[in-house]
Amino acid sequence: MVESSGNAAYHFVDRHRSSPVGDKPAFVECGPGGRTLTYNALATQSDRMAALYDRHGIRREDRAAMLVLDEIEFPVVFWGSLKAGVIPVPLNTLLSAELYETILRDSRARALFVSAALLPVVTPILASCPQLEAVFVIGGDAPEGTLSFADELARSEDRPAVAVSADECAFWLYSSGSTGQPKGVRHVHGSLKATADTYGAQVLGIEEGDTVFSVAKMFFAYGLGNAMTFPMSVGATTVLLSGRPTPDSVREAVDTFSPTVFCGVPTFYAAFLAALGDERPAGFGRLRRCISAGEALPEEIGQRWRNLMGVDILDGVGSTELLHIFLSNSPGDVVYGTSGRAVPGYEIRLVDDAGGDVGPGGIGELIVKGPSAAESYWNQRSKSRSTFEGMWTRTGDKYERRADGRLVYCGRTDDMFKVSGIWVSPFEIEQALIAHPGVLEAAVVAERDTDGLEKPKAYVVLKEPGEAADIAGELKAFVKDRIGKWKYPRWVEILPDLPKTATGKIQRFKLRTREKETA
Repeated sequence: MVESSGNAAYHFVDRHRSSPVGDKPAFVECGPGGRTLTYNALATQSDRMAALYDRHGIRREDRAAMLVLDEIEFPVVFWGSLKAGVIPVPLNTLLSAELYETILRDSRARALFVSAALLPVVTPILASCPQLEAVFVIGGDAPEGTLSFADELARSEDRPAVAVSADECAFWLYSSGSTGQPKGVRHVHGSLKATADTYGAQVLGIEEGDTVFSVAKMFFAYGLGNAMTFPMSVGATTVLLSGRPTPDSVREAVDTFSPTVFCGVPTFYAAFLAALGDERPAGFGRLRRCISAGEALPEEIGQRWRNLMGVDILDGVGSTELLHIFLSNSPGDVVYGTSGRAVPGYEIRLVDDAGGDVGPGGIGELIVKGPSAAESYWNQRSKSRSTFEGMWTRTGDKYERRADGRLVYCGRTDDMFKVSGIWVSPFEIEQALIAHPGVLEAAVVAERDTDGLEKPKAYVVLKEPGEAADIAGELKAFVKDRIGKWKYPRWVEILPDLPKTATGKIQRFKLRTREKETA
């Protein structure tokens, strides 16, 4: 017999119904007129999603795409879909119409929930997605051919959650595309609770009294855990910012809601520190925990944040395929410049090209075994077989194991290269560059010299663009002094910004492509 509690919506939503936290805000929105959604209201509204789907012929295991900003309708649609047995597919809100068309056609979504502000982006491609049968508009007028989500939900009746196994597919996430086209990653119901029971409880230490603010958006794995899974697992409150997280908008949110838990990515921490100068926001008076993921956190950024805020950043490593962080620094055990140790509940190995274990001082690919691994990639059998190897998942990241067991990030497998026969870590060079007071961001890729040999090339974003004229030579010398003469970038190119995914990951493959195009 299938247990109804196998449905993740039971643990995260219905378990709180009429509990001591039932009338407590689960989500609060930033800005004038920002709305509040309590745990009881979320339970009731998500109950109605099954009837909404029934009326429009959307059945169990059908896909429903979510192009939804961080607003209170996001958790209603997500958890309501799980209750109905429909597969929600949250989408990156910053993609092009062309990519949305690719994803909608790939997923064969029969329904699309879209925030009104994003509707103009997808309107031109809706006609070319014939499998899409219903478009629900959130927070605005519904043009002809679309439906008002608020009206449709109001017409719906409460329905209990469908009984499912914890091993049943619950939702999809599309990978961020840091190395190319996004891939549909399929996750089961049990994975959500697994991340809450491991990282959420045993590293982050989430508590009922916490107020959480995540710069990372809910459409991707890191933000989904930060803003939904972890706080909802204990009845905490999440602050939602629907707009772009700039230093100004985030500071306003912080000063208004005084979060106790702050979740960011390295690029935002760097930009926020640059904007703050030496001023600590008043709203961080209750701050007790900060975390970072998406890319490795430069040591310089972590130290500057701790000095200003008085709270360490717990730098960790996660992936869409593992749903959240599986390798991390932890409270009271932070060493900046490292990714820490395995999160309780996960096992990690570093392996060489032959699959053998790499010892201390060696560099190998990180593979992970844990309870939140995805089921597979959608319609990519070869990629699924090469990534999900039995109980182990290949991350595609290269790490060095220190003598104390901590892991130091070296780069993506595709980013690593050798100089004079020795592996070079682009991230090590990038950290050295970021330590220069004039540098805001840096990315390093391999470039061939006139002899056809690979050497480091740096792309740098400056804090003050006017300094570009004389800084290249200074940066080369700076890196030589910090990490060694043979590792310095032979070329330094100043850019106004670096290509990134919406999750803040630098797309180094675009920089490599840039080199080929300009050669």
